[in-house]
Amino acid sequence: MEPAVLGGKLASSLVAPLLKKLFVTDQPGAGLVDRPVRLTRLVSFRGEQRTLGEKEVRGLAGRLVADSLDSPGEPAFPRDEETAVADALAARLLALGDLDMDDVQAVRLGHRELARRLRCGAPAATTGLSSDARYFLDSATEWACLHILEFFTRRSAFVARTLVAQTRGQAELIAKVDELITRVPRPDARDTDFERRYLRYVAEQHNRITIYGIDLRDSPDRWPLEVAYLSLEATAEEERTALPGEHAEPERTVRLPAEDALLTHDRVLLRGDAGSGKTTLVQWLAVTTSRDGDRIPYVLPLRTLVRADTLPAPAAFLTAVGCPLAPPEGWAERVLGAGRGLVLVDGLDEIPAADRHRARYWLLALVRAFPGNRWLLTSRPTAVRPDWLAAEGFRELALTPMRRADVTTFVRRWHAAARAPEYEADLLDALRTKRDLARLATNPLMCGLICALHRERRGYLPTGRKELYDAALTMLLARRDRERGMAAVELSEEAQLELLQRLAYALVLSGRTEMEAGTAEGIVERALPSVASAAGQGDASTVLRALLLRSGLLRQPAEGVLDFVHRTFQDYLGARYAVEEGHLDVIAGRAGDTQWEDVIRMAVAHARPGERAALLRRLLAQDTPRLTLLALACLEHATALDPAVRAEVETRAGALIPPASTEDAKALAEAGPLVLELLPGPEGLTDAEAHGVTVTASLLAEHEQDGALAVLRRFREHADLDVRRQLVGTWERFDARGYAVEVLDHLDRSGLHLTCRTSEQRAAVSAMRPWRDLLFDGPHSAADILGCTAEPGAVERLRIRNSSTLVRLDELSAFTALRRLSLIFCPSPLDLSVLPRTIEHLSVTRCAELTGLRDMGSLQSLDLTWQQISGTRLTDSLPPTAPLEALWLGRGTTGTTGLRGLSTWSTLTLLDVEVTASFDAGDWAELARLPRLAHLVLTGFRGDEPFFSQPVALPNVGNVLLHAAPDAHVDLVCLASLFSDTNVILPKP
Repeated sequence: MEPAVLGGKLASSLVAPLLKKLFVTDQPGAGLVDRPVRLTRLVSFRGEQRTLGEKEVRGLAGRLVADSLDSPGEPAFPRDEETAVADALAARLLALGDLDMDDVQAVRLGHRELARRLRCGAPAATTGLSSDARYFLDSATEWACLHILEFFTRRSAFVARTLVAQTRGQAELIAKVDELITRVPRPDARDTDFERRYLRYVAEQHNRITIYGIDLRDSPDRWPLEVAYLSLEATAEEERTALPGEHAEPERTVRLPAEDALLTHDRVLLRGDAGSGKTTLVQWLAVTTSRDGDRIPYVLPLRTLVRADTLPAPAAFLTAVGCPLAPPEGWAERVLGAGRGLVLVDGLDEIPAADRHRARYWLLALVRAFPGNRWLLTSRPTAVRPDWLAAEGFRELALTPMRRADVTTFVRRWHAAARAPEYEADLLDALRTKRDLARLATNPLMCGLICALHRERRGYLPTGRKELYDAALTMLLARRDRERGMAAVELSEEAQLELLQRLAYALVLSGRTEMEAGTAEGIVERALPSVASAAGQGDASTVLRALLLRSGLLRQPAEGVLDFVHRTFQDYLGARYAVEEGHLDVIAGRAGDTQWEDVIRMAVAHARPGERAALLRRLLAQDTPRLTLLALACLEHATALDPAVRAEVETRAGALIPPASTEDAKALAEAGPLVLELLPGPEGLTDAEAHGVTVTASLLAEHEQDGALAVLRRFREHADLDVRRQLVGTWERFDARGYAVEVLDHLDRSGLHLTCRTSEQRAAVSAMRPWRDLLFDGPHSAADILGCTAEPGAVERLRIRNSSTLVRLDELSAFTALRRLSLIFCPSPLDLSVLPRTIEHLSVTRCAELTGLRDMGSLQSLDLTWQQISGTRLTDSLPPTAPLEALWLGRGTTGTTGLRGLSTWSTLTLLDVEVTASFDAGDWAELARLPRLAHLVLTGFRGDEPFFSQPVALPNVGNVLLHAAPDAHVDLVCLASLFSDTNVILPKP
């Protein structure tokens, strides 16, 4: 019989009070005085103050047994054993007084263990009982213990004593553990201490960028990585399962920041061209991971590891890469075994082909032995086939070339890292205006080279672009690998140059930038007999593959296709080969093709002085603005040149640059983007020439936005109003935010208004210092306008045009200094009564129904030339109390009112009104009653209106300007005679 079954036969509400009598009255407090309160002091049949004797305990047990037998159902044991069972139960209950524990310890034991100890405390109690009686006795004992423990937990002192006991036990346990740690240090404690030192070492060791292969005499060759690092983009081609109803898309391009490559995949093979930033990314991951502390990075350059006969096991990782720290025994295995490692294996392409399969087996063995870690392997695109590790779960990503914005960010961060901010702006201008230089700066390596050489030469790039390309080629073809400690290259620098320039010239002649791999192999095969050092390296296929893998200039954008990583290298090497082979006539004959511009410039750089002069004369002989300017651009590369030829080029180009007028500027812009790097100023230019330069640059923004921006930003502090208006007016041709930062936010705002057409321009306005005069053209609501104005209180003039979303004007009340407001072509009904009372000048043109105009009592001028109003008198719509000084009324304005009520505004000094056939003598009378009216403009009349049937006396009007309708045939002289004592101004016929 289980205790629960027995409890069902005996009501707990009757039994609990009986069992409670076994214990003394509850006492407050935690029982901390003297010593813990034992059970012997809690039971009521022990101690000095007994409330229950042994006889009473036996009676209590007898009642429990009797009630059980009297409950419904079959008796649990024979009735003749009732007395013996009651005595046995009493003996067990009396055994509570012999237990050496307190109530907290009893509860911790549980009811079954407490019952077992009571049975042990009275072992003779079951002697002579039947098996059913013994079973009932055991069940009754457990059931009684349930109630006893429930009673203990309800005592007021129980919770306090429980907390005290737990606290004492925890303190004792902590003391024992601390003593154990002191005597025997745990292995993970040593690991933790080492990891702290190792992570600090990794963060310091890799927190720098180094450019190999260039000579820097007065500049550092290392810069802090954390300052100069630029996040690049990586892409992957992945399969995508089409959703129901969608067209099947077998592949899609996934784009993500390169440093996030391991966030969604634990295994990544990252491919990138030479200098694309693979090693820098490895360093960045190592540094950031070390500082985060969530994983343990291992930077493993394969070019270092393969020097040994065998690739290292985890225990030898640090030794293999020259780390001076000695880890605890087994540490690396514990890290990788726990899945805490970030293993960065760099430069698969930098080891011999025979070692790559060995590296693959080594890497895969590590991945299988230590799952759960993160693994990154870097390589150039052509080092291994596309699916080299796909079967092992490696995701393939490719680093993309830097965008223009990336280049700008890189240059700024590089100069911050090198602490050379004074050179930054000039270099950015050069990168924007010099197209061939911009095409060269498409990866971190080349950007770093350009920055370093520019700084080394105190803000000047090498004299002529040829020296820059020579430095870049030397770095890529030989020195970079050698100085990074790699094995000797298979092809010499000169051999590589010879083969590469033949490939480049073939591409230049074909007018293409890609060629079939078979065509390239044929070119190399024909060249090998004359390139001895290359001939000894194998057949044409082997040599071409070596060029692809190590030159850093060739790449394979698709299967079976080759191209140069930079078009500028193709043009440079093609021009070099053409000059060596004496093909200057071929080059000169292609001068009319804009694709040959850079080839011609590089040919001038490579040519001898006499060849240069002949080539430049061929360009001048064409007598076109573009080729004349191309000859001028070539002078940069002509170190030695016949002075007469140089003078002729400069004289001819001087007639074109700088442009002296807007017409000259437009003609100059037709010469193309080449013009941008030749535009001068602002120093030494007249205001007209400065304006012409800004017009030319603005027009060329369609083709070369960055180059045009670089020119325009030089004029941002120019004082001439026309120049500043040109700079403001060309905003829409550029990136809104970039142009605002580079140009607009530096302008003198006097005499200027800023036109905002797009949401991007609105966002840029919010980041600029305040403009006093703003025009919003397009669907901009009042809330939009207010939201983009950081300081509404600074706006004095506001024009809103073509806005279909302008519905409410109450948001404009925030413009507390607004004095002039123009509403143009806004189709929704507008309530003008909510406008700020600061408005003094209001112009409304072809808007929908207006209400609230009569409430604008602060107006000093009002233009309603193209706006209709309602009513029979002007005072029905216009504000009668406004101190109007100038008023413009159109044909639609006065269609129903005429000039009735006009004399209300006695403050008028200027009135411009369009004459209608309905005007009569009463309207003339309104005009005559205006005491201050000095200027009257009458437009649109045809001459036969009754309005002009007789002479008019306007004694207070000093000037009357008459404009007839375009198709009217009237005698203006006759009309003028109608106005006596007034100066009548007639327009020229």
